[in-house]
Amino acid sequence: MVDSFLNHLTYEKRYSTHTCTAYATDLKQLSLFLEEHYPEVSITHCSHRELRAFIIHLVDSGIQARSVNRKIATLKSFYHFCLRENHISSDPTLKLQSLKTARKLPEFISDAGIESLLHELPYPDTFEGKRDYVLLATLYYTGIRLSELLGLRWEAISIPEQQLKVFGKRKKERIIPIPKPLLGNLISYKKDYEKTFSNINKSDYFIVKNTREPLYPMKVYRIVRHYLDHVAQTTKRSPHVLRHTFATHLLNKGADLNAVKELLGHSGLAATQVYTHNAIEKLKAVFDQAHPKA
Repeated sequence: MVDSFLNHLTYEKRYSTHTCTAYATDLKQLSLFLEEHYPEVSITHCSHRELRAFIIHLVDSGIQARSVNRKIATLKSFYHFCLRENHISSDPTLKLQSLKTARKLPEFISDAGIESLLHELPYPDTFEGKRDYVLLATLYYTGIRLSELLGLRWEAISIPEQQLKVFGKRKKERIIPIPKPLLGNLISYKKDYEKTFSNINKSDYFIVKNTREPLYPMKVYRIVRHYLDHVAQTTKRSPHVLRHTFATHLLNKGADLNAVKELLGHSGLAATQVYTHNAIEKLKAVFDQAHPKA
């Protein structure tokens, strides 16, 4: 049933490899827990009692509430699938409740930090240096996810139409406009790409190593952290912080929430609304600073 469930996620739900791996890891962790504490119970014959004991075990192990909640979501999805396939007669997760978590606002980089990142910091006059600049600029100006950036190919970038096509979660396609500042950088980077590798095939990856192979996630993390260390006051310095910055800056400038939702590729407004809190906090700061009676 676990294999069937993971195939269902991969081929029917079209979840990403990363997500499917996380689901598989969570179910493996439950299976190991059962082997140790309830050897007579199989994973498809769990009751609420065993699952509750598993959740308590995770909490006692020091796992953060957000991670535990993700595992609860995995369990709910798995047993709902088992019930749908008539492999079980009742859902043991019905009474499982998510743990309370402190809501954290997404961290973002200030306007001054972005100005410094894109217009003041020195970048090596090499292919890698120019690639790193375009990598950072693309993350900020388009708000795309790291996985979307790494999967981006030249055939998905239309310089004449000033837009790029990305495939987000569950292979959902969306079109993102290319702002004018980024457009000039892309044209320049394309020339350097052709000069470095003689030509560009449409199927070539957009962000590559000097061997023409696609960059891997950890390398991008290192590049982003290296440059953000010089300009950012945030605790986190990851590619996703630039996505947060993209959304926050748009909303701070009065962008429509629905438009930002579409640009980010969110399936619902709930995920996008978290960025409005940053905008509200900025308004409060302005009020406290400027209002004579504040």
